[in-house]
Parts: sequence; C-alpha cells; structure tokens
Amino acid sequence: KFDADKWVSIAKNAGMKYMVITSKHHDGFCLWDSKVTDYDIMEASPFRRDILKELSEACEKEDIKLCFYHSITDWHHPDAQAPLYPNYNAGQRDQTISNPRFPSYFENYLKPQVEELLSSYGDIGVMWFDGEWIADYTTEMGKEMYQFIRDIQPNIIINNRVDKGRNGMEGMNVEGNFSGDFGTPEKEIPDTGLKGADWESCLTMNNTWGFKSIDHNWKSDTTLIHSLVEIVSKGGNLLLNVGPTAEGVIPAPSVERLEAMGVWLKVNGEAIYGAQASPFEKPEWGRYTRKEGFIYAHVFEWPADGILLIDSGIDLKDASLLANPSLKLKVAANPSAIVLSKTAPDAIATVIKIKTN
Repeated sequence: KFDADKWVSIAKNAGMKYMVITSKHHDGFCLWDSKVTDYDIMEASPFRRDILKELSEACEKEDIKLCFYHSITDWHHPDAQAPLYPNYNAGQRDQTISNPRFPSYFENYLKPQVEELLSSYGDIGVMWFDGEWIADYTTEMGKEMYQFIRDIQPNIIINNRVDKGRNGMEGMNVEGNFSGDFGTPEKEIPDTGLKGADWESCLTMNNTWGFKSIDHNWKSDTTLIHSLVEIVSKGGNLLLNVGPTAEGVIPAPSVERLEAMGVWLKVNGEAIYGAQASPFEKPEWGRYTRKEGFIYAHVFEWPADGILLIDSGIDLKDASLLANPSLKLKVAANPSAIVLSKTAPDAIATVIKIKTN
C-alpha cells in the first residue's frame, strides 16, 4: 500500500521541510535497486519497486528535501557484522568484538552504496548516518566518508555519526577533531542552547522507532508542539519519527498528530521557521524564539489574570497575536508586561509577536 505521493503530502501538510527515509538499516536490507547487492527491494522482495525513486519524485513535486538515513553497521554482509549472529548488537556493547574483513566492506560495499544514493536521486539534503559505534569503523574511515560525500554533493549536510565523536544519546561530539555538520540528540532535548553548534533532536511519536502494533503510548498534540517550540527556542531542529506499517502505511495516530502540528504551524510558522534561539531565560509560562527585530512569546500556560510578564531585557515596543496581527495588544513598561484576554486563543500554544526596535 506504499504511496509516495501520500507520504509526502502528509509530511508537507504537517509543515515539514525535509524527509529522512531509511535507505538501509542495521539489518542490511536496501530500499532501492542497489547494483552491489541482491539484498534489496528489487531482488529480495516481491514488491519490486524502487521506494527511494518514487519518494524522490514525490518530494521534488512538493518542494520537500529528500534525505537518507543509512546504517554503517550491517548485520547481513559477511564482511561487516554477520559473524556475530545471533548476538547482532554485541559490537555496540563490546568493543573487543571485531571483523577483520570490515575494511573490505567499507571500501567495496558501504562507499559504493552511498555513491549510488547520492548519484541516482537528485540533490539530497542530508546524509544521516547511524551504527558508527562498532569498533571496526574508525575515525579515519569517518573522515574519508565525509570527504567522499562532499566530493559527490558539495551542498549536502552530514550528521556527526559519520565519524566517531558522538557522546551517546546526548548526541553532541566530545572534545576532539571529528567530522560532521550537526549533532544528533536522540529521544532527548538538550537542557540549554548549544552556542556555536548545530543540532537536531530526533524524537519518536510513541516509544518506538519502527512500527510496533502494541505500542499505543502516543504523545499528545500538545507534547509534540511544545517539543518543537522548545527545540527551536534552543536553536535546534526537530526530526520527528514515523514508523510505517509493513504494508507501507503511516499509522492513523501518527497522521492525526502530524495534521494537528500542521494546523498550528500554518498560523504560527513565522515564529518557528528561520527563528533563532532565545537569548533570555525560560519564562514560567512557555518559551521565546526570536528573529531580527522581533521576539516571539509562545504561551503554554495562559496567565489567569490576563497579564503576561515579559523578561525585563526585552525592549517592548508593541505586541500582537500572531493569529490576528491587526489586533494590537496593550503593553506596560514597568514591569514589562502585555495585557491579554482572560482566556487563551490557542489552548496548546498562543504566540505573541513582540516588536523590539
């Protein structure tokens, strides 16, 4: 039931600007017609359609950047991790486990497949690597892979898991000289902004990365929108995971939440897209984002008295609701405050646009 146009439509309606599809996960199965293996969608599956090709065409029509998640670890290839069967993840927990043939896999399989991905589907926005934790993959390989990719597509963005510097789930690099353009916090949001560093939190919509029929612990629309705002307020991007079913269908609970995020972003996207980290402490009622000349107050907890106290460092000129720009709000100077109605226009997050110069 896979329908690339439908997938991209769901992403676009959610307000997404780029889509990261798993080209190959740790199991080694490839979702495109690879010339270096038969363990792919065209040869080892009755489906026999190039999913990445269909997605690339759909993304181009809708102006969505196509990106690839690609696993360095491979449990299927004999020169990678197959000898560890059935203890597939042993190489993650035990760095003494090794496959002496891994350099051959790197040179004759991993790199040629990455070249296929970057040569067959147009301009790719991001190469998002994972599985770099195995001992056989070295920082020298990571740097070589980074430059190899840059030589093929100079404008692509590459995550820090291309190299060996990542500090666990925290996702940012430890001290040292490592390749990669951005950090990858996983299932968590940094406590504060990370000055001088680009990062993207990858979060699940329930508890699971892939599809799991018994995982019904879905996060609410409110939680997901608040997470998006919090991440942007700290200078990051949100990569929100969707786990399709085995039939290629995006589950209805995912679609419903993505639609809700899209509805909110249609009204409030100005305060998210291209916005920068807040220079102010987190207010009790929500978060700040900013652009040149403006601060955006994202109000999660509406003040009972209708008076929103603003950080004293904000030069408060005037304010309006992002949902209703023509309605100017009354502002006070000492203490800095904005006079609001007694009820919140948006129960999830009302955004107030504050002019500062």
